[in-house]
Amino acid sequence: MTQALPGVPKGWPFEEAAKVADRLRASGKGEALFETGYGPSGLPHIGTFGEVARTTWVRNAFKRLTGLPSRLLAFSDDMDGLRKVPDNVPNKEMLASHLGKPLTAIPDPFGTHPSFGAHNNARLRAFLDAFGFDYEFASATDYYRAGRFDAALLRMAERHGAVLDVIRPTLGPERRATYSPFLPVHPRTGVVMQVPMEEVRPADDLLVWRDPESGERHGTRITGGHCKAQWKADWALRWFALGVDYEMSGKDLIDSVKLSSQVCRVLGGEPPVGFTYELFLDEGGQKISKSKGNGLTIEEWLRYAPPESLAQFMYPAPQRAKRLFFDVIPRAVDDYQANLERLRAAPEPANPAWHIHDGRVPNVAPSPVPFSLLLNLVSVLGSDDPEHLLGYVRRYAPEAATADPGRDHLPALCRHAVNYYKDFVEPRKERRAPTPAEAEALRALMAALRERTGDLEALPPDDRARAIQDLVYDAGRREPFLSEGKDGGRPGVSRAWFNALYQVLLGQPEGPRFGSFVALYGIPGTIGLIETALAREAV
Repeated sequence: MTQALPGVPKGWPFEEAAKVADRLRASGKGEALFETGYGPSGLPHIGTFGEVARTTWVRNAFKRLTGLPSRLLAFSDDMDGLRKVPDNVPNKEMLASHLGKPLTAIPDPFGTHPSFGAHNNARLRAFLDAFGFDYEFASATDYYRAGRFDAALLRMAERHGAVLDVIRPTLGPERRATYSPFLPVHPRTGVVMQVPMEEVRPADDLLVWRDPESGERHGTRITGGHCKAQWKADWALRWFALGVDYEMSGKDLIDSVKLSSQVCRVLGGEPPVGFTYELFLDEGGQKISKSKGNGLTIEEWLRYAPPESLAQFMYPAPQRAKRLFFDVIPRAVDDYQANLERLRAAPEPANPAWHIHDGRVPNVAPSPVPFSLLLNLVSVLGSDDPEHLLGYVRRYAPEAATADPGRDHLPALCRHAVNYYKDFVEPRKERRAPTPAEAEALRALMAALRERTGDLEALPPDDRARAIQDLVYDAGRREPFLSEGKDGGRPGVSRAWFNALYQVLLGQPEGPRFGSFVALYGIPGTIGLIETALAREAV
């Protein structure tokens, strides 16, 4: 874990922002350029969100540190040739006839945009817009054709030998013999050609190459969008041409970052400040792969939780691998809500919610209960009606019913909880009968709740939950649940007692503080749960 730099607020985005600030001081630039890049042959995914969100947090921290302006460029590599037909598109035969052509030169299989590249770019922009990211969109096709890379391309042609010296040692013998950093567009077929260059003549703005099928010799202009660079050289070209100051990338691109940085320096530029984030793992600790389908999609996450919870999941320790599967969602929601409440009390930059909301406290009503508690309530209610769940919560916390509808996120949280319960909790739900020792403790808890119902229900919700939790502990202070007390004091209660409560009464392995659950669900309802469980013991 990195230590905070002197004078820099805590948090990795500020540490990264300080590096960008140092870079600008050294270069004399008055504006920072942040970049994220995309291959538009596929649809935006959860990793896309993570990279843009994290880059945005660094950019916001840079502004707070320096007061200098900055831009975030969302760059689409839409001039790349289509290598294979995606599985999730219509008109596959049509696409197959255009393999090798730039994505922006291929008809849209969906029939909604001028090209396949334009269609996917529109999806990318809609995705970024839906999350409210502040960015400028850039199309590789547009940049190449408009001459934005012309000077850099000619520079790469002038340094062609030196670029080859950097890249060729990283290639196998066969690829090394034919490699060129330039990919000319075939003048007749429109295919992006991967062929060796017979001549590279920067003074004449010319590449000379031979069609491997016909043997015909061609001369192609280096500038004006008539060729593009191979991707590692292309990444370096972009950094050099645009003056990119900061770009993140995944652990799988470490070697590409090193190579592209070398090429950028050969061209006469300084590669951007970089940040390598770890990749996501599935529940079993395996790397997530789109082809395996072992990850979570954005759409799936948003069915079960608000978007801010996804940002919360992305924020901590980005250089440590994270397991991305459905079980992490409730914790992410509760962590976000807890951090949001801390932000209301003190706007500290060390708080993830500070970065998620760019230092501003959102005008939303706080949730009166954690998301995990909502899941337990819907589990007991067994209802698929969010309004039923909402009614329980509002009876528990009447102030929640008076919230301005425009600020009230509780109805949405109830919908998320019902969706999560139906898809993940209900299929695995299995209440077991209590053991004799558990049944004895449950009877003690039920008797205490009956005896004190009146005075417990007269307490405010938080005090009621604490008082009920004390009764839960008292009921569990018996064998086999006793544990050693702190500092030799009153005996403690082992985790086995609480596991029994969750398994016997709720049909799940774990849950929130049981006193909070009882306060929310109600004492009579909880007594009913215990009676039902004891009846299972009798059977």
